[in-house]
Amino acid sequence: MAMTEDRPEFSVWAFSEQLDTKLCECDHVMIEEALKWFRHHTSNVTAKVGITSRVIITDGGDCIVAEWKYGQGITWPKK
Repeated sequence: MAMTEDRPEFSVWAFSEQLDTKLCECDHVMIEEALKWFRHHTSNVTAKVGITSRVIITDGGDCIVAEWKYGQGITWPKK
């Protein structure tokens, strides 16, 4: 199944190595909603101090379409 931006198939996951946790912030939402949560989790206090170590957006095929890592910034897609 091909990725399409006009279907609610995106999910946002936030990971904390410090706390050994992962959080599914939203599941099966439109890309605009996923981007809103991605931006939130990559710019909030927990991201700035390193509690949040990684944030990803996945599509309906469970492929990573965006990734942020603490201390590195956006790591996928590559420039």
